[in-house]
Amino acid sequence: MRPTLLDPLFGRAETLPGIGQKTAKLLDRLLARPGEQARLIDVLFHAPINVVDRRTRPTLAEAPLDAMVLVKVRVVEHRRPQGRYAKGPFKVHVEDETGDAELVFFLANPEWIERSLPVGEIRWVSGKLELYDGRRQMVHPDRVLDEAGLAKLPAVEAVHGLTEGLQQRFVQKAVEGALARLPRLPEWQNPSVLAANKLQSFEEALHRLHHPQEPADIAPGGLARQRLALDELLAEQLALRLMRSKMRRAPGRRHQSEGRLAAKIEAALPFALTGAQKRTLEEIRADLSSDQRMLRLVQGDVGSGKTIVAALSMAHVVESGRQAALMAPTEILARQHFERLAPLFAAAGVRAVLLTGRAKPSERASLRAAIAQGEAQVVIGTHALITGDLSFDDLGLAVVDEQHRFGVAQRLALGAKGEDADILVMTATPIPRSLALTLFGDMDSSILDEKPPGRTPVKTRALPQSRIGEVVDGLKRALDQGARAYWVCPLVEENEDLDLAAAEDRFEDMQRIFGPRVGLLHGRMKGADKDAAMEAFQRGETRILIATTVIEVGVDVPEATIMVIEHAERFGLAQLHQLRGRVGRGGTESSCLLLYKGPLGETAGARLKMLRQTEDGFRIAEEDLRLRGEGEILGVRQAGLPGFRLADILAHARLLAIARDDAELILRKDPDLTGERGEALRVLLYLFERNEAVKLLRAG
Repeated sequence: MRPTLLDPLFGRAETLPGIGQKTAKLLDRLLARPGEQARLIDVLFHAPINVVDRRTRPTLAEAPLDAMVLVKVRVVEHRRPQGRYAKGPFKVHVEDETGDAELVFFLANPEWIERSLPVGEIRWVSGKLELYDGRRQMVHPDRVLDEAGLAKLPAVEAVHGLTEGLQQRFVQKAVEGALARLPRLPEWQNPSVLAANKLQSFEEALHRLHHPQEPADIAPGGLARQRLALDELLAEQLALRLMRSKMRRAPGRRHQSEGRLAAKIEAALPFALTGAQKRTLEEIRADLSSDQRMLRLVQGDVGSGKTIVAALSMAHVVESGRQAALMAPTEILARQHFERLAPLFAAAGVRAVLLTGRAKPSERASLRAAIAQGEAQVVIGTHALITGDLSFDDLGLAVVDEQHRFGVAQRLALGAKGEDADILVMTATPIPRSLALTLFGDMDSSILDEKPPGRTPVKTRALPQSRIGEVVDGLKRALDQGARAYWVCPLVEENEDLDLAAAEDRFEDMQRIFGPRVGLLHGRMKGADKDAAMEAFQRGETRILIATTVIEVGVDVPEATIMVIEHAERFGLAQLHQLRGRVGRGGTESSCLLLYKGPLGETAGARLKMLRQTEDGFRIAEEDLRLRGEGEILGVRQAGLPGFRLADILAHARLLAIARDDAELILRKDPDLTGERGEALRVLLYLFERNEAVKLLRAG
């Protein structure tokens, strides 16, 4: 149960004073998870993105143009639109001892203007001055104040992110109401850590964040933001360690295997295992043979052979008499895993089945019966594997592919399908070490840092979009020689607001040139149509596949040797690296063409340069983190990632190290969090919604 102390913070934002139903819905859209309502805690953790700094108060002559200023003026004249100009702007002529200016109001309420800016009176106006027809003007001042109003105006005012239809003043009103209901919370941080870093209390930090005294207060390096980031990082590190200790405490079951099935699978492979694959398999087999549950992350760069490691790990468990399951994030990837692995398992006498959400009801019923009775020894599927009513006879190993697409809860749900099931998670997106410690601090880790022999380096070139004709001519020549190519576009259909290539339009263009040799694949297509498009490309019936980033992860067509990415400047480095990894999977020389629309910004230019320089996914991931910051890499709505609201992994790396060390020390001294500080830390875990960790405490 969440402590009652926190109940006010988890109340709905629409209960705040001055927040009506209309504003509440806009706050839901801005702050809440899809389908949920915004709460006070969401309002409080909605950190400002900028400030309005009104500390300098220049004269009209000194005031810089196109910058926010606060000026003291005398109202000289009202110029109300008249006659045929009645729909024109209402202009107010103002002056000070150094010059004059016009305040301009479009479609404004004339009575309000005359009341707020009476002729002959002194007023303070805030806004941006600009030159129009050689005269200074300020369009729609954001503040018009008399001396009493000026006294209440903060010199530095926080600016929060908005959504369409929501005004800044309503967000600020919600913030004020939420701060007023903030209860007094126990101190969960170590006093010596706070003193050493000059950090204030949680409540003081929240107040300072939303009421900055200077612009630096809202920056990641500001003391208020540092304090709140440390709290969020400590909650995350504690939750990860509690989960890990629970897994460690939970007795596993020893999987004894002589390696006969794995040897048969290995013998059926057309290549030898790399040193990295052998090392990783030794680590996994040691975990599987121990009496403690395994929770291991396998990180491998594009094409490093994770799938075979998973297959050999599953064979170890099947030989010991239990079942294994592999969960993939998409139908395409699950089907592809099944097509590659089923023949290998069959060669070892192991029955593998495919279970996805699209299986026909009659087929699904027989599959579920085979899984429940243990006849299906290996089950490959999508999230259909974790639906509540699917039962295994005896699940021993749960493999989760593309970990970053699944949440911790989903990972645990699959593991919970078996008694003391071991868990192996795999990611093809190399993760910088600083990020990996945060996201996967609850796991042991193995890294596949070699590529299997036969992989060819991919030649990478960047070309301006204006040379697209040359690219098409080159494709004609390559297709005549039997090549296959991917062509990736950033949108599904034409968008008037974005001047980007759209997959459907490019498909039509290419069909006019290449005829039926062109296929189309994007996320909005029906599942059966996606499969048909992919299968036609795999069989060579289509030779060019126009696609969106739905092909980014795992898709494996060794015959494809050309990758064209349009508007490459719009993609992140890691995503470009993943897309490039779809080619160079056979023994034939492969190429990747990055088409960009110039002029390139500094960051986009650095991205494309890095991609041309290296194919090392870990180096690329570090550079991606440096260029974009973790927020963008993780994605706002990406399931499974912590979704930090106050911490920034790049800016707060030092605080992450402090939080990690502190969490380890806490759990060594007070593993069940029952002491005075432990009770305060339970409040912290609930505050940052790491509720699963507290449940583990109670259950453990």
